[in-house]
Amino acid sequence: MATAAIDFTLGSRRLLSVPRTLATWSFSLDEVVSGTLPASPAPGADGVRVLSAPAAQLAEIVAHYPGFVAGGRQDYRRHYIDMGQSFDAYLSRFSGKTRSTLRRKAKKLAEECGGYSITEHRTPAEIEAFLAAALPLSARTYQARLLDAGLPDSPEARRAMLEASEADRMRAFLLHAAGQPIAYLSLPVAGPKAKATLVYAHLGYDPDHARLSPGTVLQMEALERLFAEARYRWFDFTEGEGAHKAMFGTHSALCSSLVLLRPTLANRTLLGARGAFDAGVAGAKALAQRSGALARIRAGLRA
Repeated sequence: MATAAIDFTLGSRRLLSVPRTLATWSFSLDEVVSGTLPASPAPGADGVRVLSAPAAQLAEIVAHYPGFVAGGRQDYRRHYIDMGQSFDAYLSRFSGKTRSTLRRKAKKLAEECGGYSITEHRTPAEIEAFLAAALPLSARTYQARLLDAGLPDSPEARRAMLEASEADRMRAFLLHAAGQPIAYLSLPVAGPKAKATLVYAHLGYDPDHARLSPGTVLQMEALERLFAEARYRWFDFTEGEGAHKAMFGTHSALCSSLVLLRPTLANRTLLGARGAFDAGVAGAKALAQRSGALARIRAGLRA
């Protein structure tokens, strides 16, 4: 069991976090695509956190915990890439305009930074070097500052990455420009060898270089190398929406994440407050979209 947070977030900023002890029931991309439900875990002291489950099977999933109260539901498209093709075939799915835009981004980055280079990290020694460069960079990103969603910096996380690299189940990349790392990408390899899946665990970049799209440039060049391995079945962008994921993904599946809490008064009150908060945020977002203020609000929240 682990302590998980029921978060109240506004844009990219966490306003409040309420801890609960929850078991986690997560779904791999292969399970989502095949419709196979993994074994359900015994609930924690407060309940269960369900991550990236196929939306079409939610009723069946919830039925495993009769009497528990569902809340905090988020529905989204889980984007992924079919890696069972060549890189050239993958590129052909982009429009000519998009391919031109991607080339222009790479050219602009190179011109303004005096060139750039990308290093690939697989072995334990290489992963140590990756962490030494990427962790300080991650600490500067808004994901780390506002959401605690940067590259994890703990002995347990480091050990997990090193153990994965020893089994050749870790891929990481750094984009270097202007004499320093400015973007990183961390990809554990999950699943059996025949259906190996690259998991989009962490992508981050130097906020001072954001206008040069270093994350996009790194993603594209990393994909070219990964396709060349001819080893992977899927590239899984995991839960959550995002323009980056939608652009690079070739397919998507409708998924949901939620919590199932024991029906105590405290838990019912918490989920009621979270539902009211989410409804208020959705209403405010719709109003901001109609008024044209949404982009300015998002920029302010990330500042």
